[in-house]
Amino acid sequence: MNYLSQIKKKNTFLNIKFWIIAFFILRLFHITNPPLEVSHNWRQTTVTMVARNFEEVNNNIFYPRLDIDGDKAGVTGMEFPVFNYLIYLMSLLFGYEHWYGRLINLIVSSFGIYFFYKLIRKHFNGELAFFSAIILLCSIWFPFSRKIMPDTFSFSFMIMCMYYGSNYFDNGRFKNLMLYFVFCALGVLSKLPSGYILIIFSFFLLDKNYAFDRKIIFCAASAIIISIVGIWYFYWVPRLNSVFSFQHFYMGSTIYNGYVEFKNNLFDTIAKFFDSALKYIGFIFFIIGLYKAYKLKSDQVFYVFIVVFFGFLIVMFKAGFAFHHHNYYIIPFAPLMALVSAYGILKIKFQNSKYNQLKYVFLIAISLEGTLNYNDDFFIKDDDYRIFFLEKDLDKCGNKKDLILINSGNKPTPMYYAHRKGWVTFNDSIKNPVYLSKLKRKGLKFIVILKKSFGDEIKLDYPICYSNAYYTIYELK
Repeated sequence: MNYLSQIKKKNTFLNIKFWIIAFFILRLFHITNPPLEVSHNWRQTTVTMVARNFEEVNNNIFYPRLDIDGDKAGVTGMEFPVFNYLIYLMSLLFGYEHWYGRLINLIVSSFGIYFFYKLIRKHFNGELAFFSAIILLCSIWFPFSRKIMPDTFSFSFMIMCMYYGSNYFDNGRFKNLMLYFVFCALGVLSKLPSGYILIIFSFFLLDKNYAFDRKIIFCAASAIIISIVGIWYFYWVPRLNSVFSFQHFYMGSTIYNGYVEFKNNLFDTIAKFFDSALKYIGFIFFIIGLYKAYKLKSDQVFYVFIVVFFGFLIVMFKAGFAFHHHNYYIIPFAPLMALVSAYGILKIKFQNSKYNQLKYVFLIAISLEGTLNYNDDFFIKDDDYRIFFLEKDLDKCGNKKDLILINSGNKPTPMYYAHRKGWVTFNDSIKNPVYLSKLKRKGLKFIVILKKSFGDEIKLDYPICYSNAYYTIYELK
C-alpha cells in the first residue's frame, strides 16, 4: 500500500471524492446562464435547439431538427441525440430552460472523472490515479464539462465502458459486460470520435492470460455496438440529409486530406495539446512523463500511450480542418495526457527525500493554471447577453410562425433566442436582391440586423418594426 493510500482516509484533501464534489460545486457558479458565453455558444445552441424542438414539435429521437433551414422541416443528420433527449426529458418534468444541458453534462462528467480515477487505480496505483484525476479535472475538461456540448458527456461514458469492460475480462461477470455495452453504445453514439479509445482493449485481446471465450463474447458485444453506430452514422444520417435536403453535421474529411491539413497547420494542431488539453505547466510534465515512460517501459504507460496516440491520429486526420480550428476535438485525448503528466510528476525523485513532497506543489500549480485560464467561460458579456431578449422584441412585431432572416453569418445562436424558424446568413447575401426575393417567395417576413454581437450593422430600405442599440427588426411587406 502506497503513501497516499495509507493517509487518504485521515486527510480529506487526498480523497478524490472530495475534489470531484468541490469542483462540481465550483462549476455550479452561473450554471443557470443561457449558452451565451463567447466560447462555443453556437455549438451549444445547436444542442438546445434540437432539445427544444423535441418538446415543441416532435419528440421522435430519430428525427432531430434545427430552426435554420428556413421554410423546411429542419430535420438533419447529426450525432445520435442522447444528450439532447435528456434535456427534453428534464423539460417534461420541470418545464424547458436553456441551462439544463449544463447540469446534465456536469453530473455525467463528474462521474466520468471518478471512473477515470478507479480505472487508473485498478491498473496502476492509487497515487497515480489521484494525480491523474486532479489534472484531468483542471484540464480542458474543466470548462467543457459545464457546456451544453456532448464532448465530455460522451467520453465520460467511454471511461465507464473501459472500466466495466476491463472488469469483464477479469471476472467474466455478465453484469460488467452489459454495463460495458450500454456505456460504450451511449458514448460512441453521442460522439463518434470518442470510439477511438476502444483500441485500448487490444491489450486485453492480445493477453494470453485472459480466457478465450471471454474475448469472443466481448468481440461479439462490441460488433453489435459497432453495427448500431454504423447504421446511425453511415446509413441514417445520410438518409436524413438526403430526404430532408438539409446537411448540418460534419462527418470529417478523408484521411489523406486530414493529413495535409495537419501538415499545413502544424503549429495550430500541436497547440491543441499544449494550450488546450493541458496548459503549459501540465504539458511540461507531460513531456517529462513521456520521457520517463520511455525509459521505464516496465510500467506499461509508454505502451498505452503509443497505442492510444496512434488511434487518436486517425481522429485527427479524419477531422482535418476542424481539429486545429476547434479546441474541443482534443477532449478525447485529454485523459491520457493527464495520466502521462501525473506520471511525470511522480517519477521525479530528489536525493533529499523531503523535497519529494514538491509533487503537491507541482499539482497545485497545474491546477491553478488550468482553472484560472477558463475564467471567462463563467461569464457573459453584456453586449452578447442582449440577444437573450430577441424573442420578446420579435413578439412585438409578429408571431412565432413568421419566418425570419438574421445576419449572424453561419452562427445559429441568434435564431435560437429568436425562437423562430428561418435563415442565417452574411450581410453580402442580405444586400443581394435576388437572394432576398427568393426568400420572400418562401415566406420571409422579418429581417433581423445585428449591430454589435454576432453581426455587423447594415442599413436596409424596409420599414423598421423595432430597433435598439443591439439589433434592428425590419418588416418585409
